[in-house]
Amino acid sequence: MNTLTSPSRIADLLKQWNITGEHSGVSTGSKWLKGNGKLTVSHSPVDGAEIGAVRGADRTEYDQAVKAAQHAFLEWRNWPAPKRGEVVRQFAEELRKHKPDLGKLVSYEMGKSLQEGMGEVQEMIDICDFAVGLSRQLYGLSMHSERPEHRMYEQWHPIGPVAIITSFNFPVAVWSWNTAIAWVCGDTTVWKPSSKTPLCSLVCQSIAAEVFARNNVPEGVSVLVNGNRDLGEWITHDERIPLVSATGSTNMGRIVGAAVAQRFGRSLLELGGNNAIIISDKADLDIAMHSALFGAVGTAGQRCTSTRRLIIHDSIFADFTKKLSSAYGQLRIGDPLDEMNHVGPLIDKAAVDTYSKALATIKAQGGKFLVEGGVLSGPRYESGCYVKPAIAEVTPDMPIVQEETFAPILYVMRYKGGIMEAIAMQNNVKQGLSSALMTMDLREMERFLSAAGSDCGIANVNIGTSGAEIGGAFGGEKETGGGRESGSDSWKVYMRRQTNTINFGSTVPLAQGIKFDLDSARPL
Repeated sequence: MNTLTSPSRIADLLKQWNITGEHSGVSTGSKWLKGNGKLTVSHSPVDGAEIGAVRGADRTEYDQAVKAAQHAFLEWRNWPAPKRGEVVRQFAEELRKHKPDLGKLVSYEMGKSLQEGMGEVQEMIDICDFAVGLSRQLYGLSMHSERPEHRMYEQWHPIGPVAIITSFNFPVAVWSWNTAIAWVCGDTTVWKPSSKTPLCSLVCQSIAAEVFARNNVPEGVSVLVNGNRDLGEWITHDERIPLVSATGSTNMGRIVGAAVAQRFGRSLLELGGNNAIIISDKADLDIAMHSALFGAVGTAGQRCTSTRRLIIHDSIFADFTKKLSSAYGQLRIGDPLDEMNHVGPLIDKAAVDTYSKALATIKAQGGKFLVEGGVLSGPRYESGCYVKPAIAEVTPDMPIVQEETFAPILYVMRYKGGIMEAIAMQNNVKQGLSSALMTMDLREMERFLSAAGSDCGIANVNIGTSGAEIGGAFGGEKETGGGRESGSDSWKVYMRRQTNTINFGSTVPLAQGIKFDLDSARPL
């Protein structure tokens, strides 16, 4: 494949951060440890070329890195929050400078479109901007005491080193969601990136290190530890880490959540999504079409918010699916760095195998393909990671519909009654991340958003399931894990709450009217 960004050009891009050859993937900030663990070779799904190799941490280096995060926390927590915010502001400025290069690397190493790669870096910038403002708004409440001459209030303190385990599909943005907020809260961070996209993590660490050095930030505030499954187990069982934020599969979340809970730590879990768009007979069908199309095929269906199911009113089902199938016929699949293409590759051949098995399962369970899938071959697809987006008509009771296949497979199904029937179909899966309703009817909209409506953490009207803004809390319910990241008051999970009561009087009255007066007590 003649890619617009070749391995040699990516190598030249990495050299500006001194990332060449076999590089350590273990850093405490400005210091790179040797990397005595497993060697991970990064291959681009765009053309199959080797981009670079990264040495992970062994147990000794992991312990050294966490100790650095612990030690740095003792100083970092005492920096005024606005001063920490100023460091994050400067980090955002560096990201603005490097957005074109980092965006290309994200696109080439992960396989998403160049537009989405640039968008992911912009998301990093946006969350940093949000965090800078937040650094002056870590508010606690003031409460009235029932006791005279007493004052009550609450305040929030940093929690300690925060571990961040991220997935390949957003190799830099999800780290920044957690990191920017954790840093202004006064926490240090320990990042375990996906082994499928390690080079992106090296660049982010290098950019942060430059900013931290200028501001005399203590070594260990930003820790990077590349590694395999063993590293994840060390993190989840490590009592030195009070909070583990993990993004990935539901199965991974079960393991992480149980291990962290066993040691009374906190976990922030962002797990699977099986997201649906309800398309009412009262919908603007142009809006519905555009939303469904991007939601289903954007990032080749590898977003946790990707649209997996369309629940379409029977009266418009035939017409809508015909137009959607026609739109699928116009999709251009190929090099994601070519902005003329709509769909890039899956992350690797293992993902392609999972996709192919899902297609076979759909047929075995009685699904009918409106748009056939399949693996693409030929000179333009030599990496073996390109597949055709597929549409299958199914019924809600098919077991495959309960599963999340991280690939561009869209299930379409009918509903014949009112909006509550459609909502029940939408809610009848184990995951609860993102949902959407296409309607111009106010009553349908309000029912969808009511307590009896969507059971997802994200519920949209007349926009799709994919593409969250950083200002709102991001996360979902049920097997999605219940975690919340990014905006709103998600910052509170990175801190510990403390309730304070101050007595400024000359007596010690007790709450609830309890009397404990020794002067009036009878002698023994």
